[in-house]
Amino acid sequence: MDGALHWFIGKPLQIAIIVALAVVTRSVMARLIERLTHRAITLRKSRHEFDTPAEAQLEAARREQRAASISQLLRSVVTVTIWSIALLMGLATLGINIAPILASAGVVGVALGFGAQTMVKDYLAGIFLIIEDQYGVGDLVDVGPVVGVVESVELRVTRLRDLSGVVWYVRNGEILRVANRSQGWTMAIVDVPVSYDTDLEQVRQIIETVAEAMDNDPVFDELLLDKPEYAGVESVSGEAVVVRVTARSLPDKQIAASREIRERIKVAFDAAGIQVPAVLRFPNQQK
Repeated sequence: MDGALHWFIGKPLQIAIIVALAVVTRSVMARLIERLTHRAITLRKSRHEFDTPAEAQLEAARREQRAASISQLLRSVVTVTIWSIALLMGLATLGINIAPILASAGVVGVALGFGAQTMVKDYLAGIFLIIEDQYGVGDLVDVGPVVGVVESVELRVTRLRDLSGVVWYVRNGEILRVANRSQGWTMAIVDVPVSYDTDLEQVRQIIETVAEAMDNDPVFDELLLDKPEYAGVESVSGEAVVVRVTARSLPDKQIAASREIRERIKVAFDAAGIQVPAVLRFPNQQK
């Protein structure tokens, strides 16, 4: 009777202590990970020099997002580790021999390692994608199979929505290269055709006047980072001369910036009487 009472009081109490220690340890480690991760990401120097407060604000938001992702990953690893150890300690407290369990776990782990190589590859790639900040939610990226806006970055897959609205799920392990069009700034490029006999010096002056007006207009502060530039003649054919205008724009704003530049140039050309070729015949177009 005394032995049973001793077991009933001793064993559950030891298990309760193990569970309490696991809960406290997990809580302390979670808070420590969150603080250290946030501090490390915050103190990490950016790769870019920022020209505007908008760029700096965007980078700060990306750092917060990256810190949250890494913190969540580390907390998950710590949680699984702590509770696995607590479970083994509880079984040992109950007098169960855990040696066969550990041996079986080793065999199962090796088998899963061979059978889940692709999944492990995806998870490892996801970890490095997050740590290296190759892209984040809201970025417009080209990952090879698809060009689209990142909607979520998980450890195994990345979800993107392409320009036609189709949602793509791309395994992180299959992403061999990333072209990020939303980090720091993007380049808005506008090609404008003019008639072959047009005075190019007049065209340059008009474009520079339009660029100066857009740079001084606060309406375009949310689109452009600096004044649009006349890049020069891009191509020459028997029907037209194509001149190029470039401008640095905020991430994901290059399309809107390009449209505004085209509209302003069109209005200025109309006022100056500059003609744009009515038909630009393509090489494969039949006569």
